[in-house]
Amino acid sequence: MVRGGSRRSNTVKTMQPPGATTSGAENSALEFGTEKSEVYSTNMTQAMGAVLTYRHELGMNYNFIRPDLIVGSCLQSPLDVDKLRKIGVKTVFCLQQDSDLEYFGVDIRAIQDYSQKFKDIEHCRAEIRDFDAFDLRLRLPAVVSKLHKLVNCNGGVTYIHCTAGLGRAPAVALAYMFWILGYSLNEGHQLLQSKRACFPKLEAIKLATADILTGLSKNTITLKWEDDSCSSVEISGLDIGWGQRIPLTYDKEKGAWFLEKELPEGRYEYKYIVDGKWLCNEHENITKPNADGHVNNYVQVSRDGTSDEEKELRERLTGPNPDLTDEERLMVREYLEQYVDAEH
Repeated sequence: MVRGGSRRSNTVKTMQPPGATTSGAENSALEFGTEKSEVYSTNMTQAMGAVLTYRHELGMNYNFIRPDLIVGSCLQSPLDVDKLRKIGVKTVFCLQQDSDLEYFGVDIRAIQDYSQKFKDIEHCRAEIRDFDAFDLRLRLPAVVSKLHKLVNCNGGVTYIHCTAGLGRAPAVALAYMFWILGYSLNEGHQLLQSKRACFPKLEAIKLATADILTGLSKNTITLKWEDDSCSSVEISGLDIGWGQRIPLTYDKEKGAWFLEKELPEGRYEYKYIVDGKWLCNEHENITKPNADGHVNNYVQVSRDGTSDEEKELRERLTGPNPDLTDEERLMVREYLEQYVDAEH
């Protein structure tokens, strides 16, 4: 079993010399940056189900998870490339989408162009949607495949980042440790948490692992809201996340609202929005109350014709103590090495 990891960490801040003053324009920019960070942190906390804070205005921050693996926040300017080169980083692995970069005004082209001036560092992108566990699940094989190939090519230290370095980046690092470096998922998670306070979506990694070994299959579900007195019914959650909504279609003959949707195998939570009010359907499965007392509806999607062996494997890999046999890890590794990402 591979073990180890440095406890080094770094937060880069912009400091003023003694006696220096800050202009009104600089103060306004700082206040604007702080406000955007607060909004982002609030959205992140609500979406991730954990209290998480990111302060973009304080600069890039990161932690060594292992001597050769760093998880951190986004690069903000070409100067950050120099900082990473000084600590031996050979690969910068960016998981952000263009919308993430635009929100904080990061000029990714300037960072990429500056990186290309040097032979000892490579900047690469592999996009995953922020706050979206379903997209994380679907994208993990392609993303970790690309990461694995880059590490093999470039060696040295790898810097994995998203925006805050608290969700997507630690999840990708953990999947890489689980699938490639030989850690059990729980062991890798413990090491990760001991180095950086973060919140990787373990369920997404478990499901992605099961998808690789059993195949990604889908089935169609039908959701129903019985009420002929409301004017609109929508659903949030499922595979679109809590920030999006899907409208249901009203059937006059049945006096009810319906949604048919094809979903990959897995367990999905959701909630109805009826005339603007968030409600659970008492006729469908309901989760146990979480720490805040909130409940959601949920649906378990299974594919038709699944063998008992595949069911047992998926149940084991999505259970509380998932691990891979040597044969399974070899299968995962071969899958990742042969993977061709057609989408990105």
